[in-house]
Amino acid sequence: MSILVIAEHDNKQIKSTTLNALGAAAKIGGEIHVLVIGGNCADAAQAAGKIAGVAKVRVIDAAHYADHTAENIAIAAAQLGGSYSHVLLPASSFGKNLGPRLAALLDVAQVSDIVGVESADTFVRPIYAGSALATVQSADPVKVITVRVSAFDAVAAEGGSAVIETAPAGPDLGVTKLIGRELTVSARPALGSARAVVSGGRALGSFESFHSVLEPLADKLGAAIGASRAAVDAGFAPNESQVGQTGQVVAPDLYIAIGISGAIQHLAGMKESKVIVAINKDPDAAIFGVADYGIVGDLFELVPQLTASL
Repeated sequence: MSILVIAEHDNKQIKSTTLNALGAAAKIGGEIHVLVIGGNCADAAQAAGKIAGVAKVRVIDAAHYADHTAENIAIAAAQLGGSYSHVLLPASSFGKNLGPRLAALLDVAQVSDIVGVESADTFVRPIYAGSALATVQSADPVKVITVRVSAFDAVAAEGGSAVIETAPAGPDLGVTKLIGRELTVSARPALGSARAVVSGGRALGSFESFHSVLEPLADKLGAAIGASRAAVDAGFAPNESQVGQTGQVVAPDLYIAIGISGAIQHLAGMKESKVIVAINKDPDAAIFGVADYGIVGDLFELVPQLTASL
């Protein structure tokens, strides 16, 4: 049994989501290979070769993969994926875009967003916005799986010495073209990998209040800043800050929800956090149902007091 993990990377570095997907692969068991597809991606391939537990790195390096468009990558990945028992991807935007295309090309059913491994063919995944867990068994010859990265420990990025080999490139379909990227640059930790997250909701009232209230607390804690969907829709925070079923799923050591009522789609994205603190003026807010610590009161008074006490 051999497992292929498709790496998420920027052509230079392997993203942390790949290390979590490799953690899931280790629980399945078998020889683990990593596929690095990109343009001028030798640095990423070398980094993948150093990851603990990886036996082989397969590299496809061509100009038409430089922008990581899923249409092109899926064809190349399918050419290799059919010879493996499992193909794993992180359930990030990258994996959610690529996984279904790959499964369709291999004519198999995708097993999405797994949070547990029971055996080589049986997996646990959340359903009903995380309100229940389903145990599913796949009889497909190739199991295409996306992995909820917050549910699996990352493997060590160092300590391995994998064989690196080149694989043939697929065709350039020419159906998509990247026009540009607008990247948010922040000194704070990435939302998906932060040990602490401070999130705000629509109750903060404005873009200015959202940032003036949350940022001092996040800076004190070295935390990432998240937001509810309502706050993002209101323009208080960018889309990549959204926590929830339609945003990012996080499970930090500490999650502080400020002015967030606790809609089910938001809870699905953060309720696996180790410690949850909620601040809300409504004592009946649903967020208190999952919180380890709750404070009922005016967030505009309580948050500055909390910040000052740290």
